[in-house]
Amino acid sequence: MADAELRATLLDGLGRLGLEAGRGRADRLLEYLELLERWNRTYNLTAVAPGPAGVVRHLLDSLAIAPIITGRRFLDVGSGAGLPGLPLAIWFPERSWTLLDASSKRVRFLRHAAARLDLGHVECVHARVEDYEAAVPFDTVLSRAFSSLGDFAALAGRHVGPEGRVAAMKGRLPADELADLPPGWRVTGLHRLSVPGLEAERHLVLMSPAAGGQGATGGAARSTGSG
Repeated sequence: MADAELRATLLDGLGRLGLEAGRGRADRLLEYLELLERWNRTYNLTAVAPGPAGVVRHLLDSLAIAPIITGRRFLDVGSGAGLPGLPLAIWFPERSWTLLDASSKRVRFLRHAAARLDLGHVECVHARVEDYEAAVPFDTVLSRAFSSLGDFAALAGRHVGPEGRVAAMKGRLPADELADLPPGWRVTGLHRLSVPGLEAERHLVLMSPAAGGQGATGGAARSTGSG
């Protein structure tokens, strides 16, 4: 069981994000963080912040986009150690989640964590995004610091349906990347995120196929968010 300080940090942060967690979801989030720390000692999956900093940098940072993302089917590209996919899957058990990563050791961890946390709505796939073939398009394809916006749209955009979108989690707002999207894509939302306990900048960039498919880029972005 996680100690009281971790739980207090998590519950306070969730409240500040406008998210109300029942005991079950909070327990699973903290169990996931414990699994991540344990596996990381052997497999070096990611840079794991210790103690309450881990709650902020891994759990709250991932869940900061929970009030924004919509849809039923999600693909997390370059999921790594499950960020942001696993915290979001814990938060939204009624939605379908596919976690995609090219590293076999990371996918082993993802599958272990999904089984341990009883996340039957999560599928973990070992593949590169350019090689992956989904049977059905996704409503939202997301990533956390996977690549430039242009590369992300070009590589992962084919996995969204006509009404779908890609959602890129970024630190500072990448103005140069926003101006260099591939043909057929437009920015449909810019959200500045406020992660409780984290001073660094965070943004979510939403992109959708331009009207008419692979047409010209453009379209006005909606700038919203907290902070």
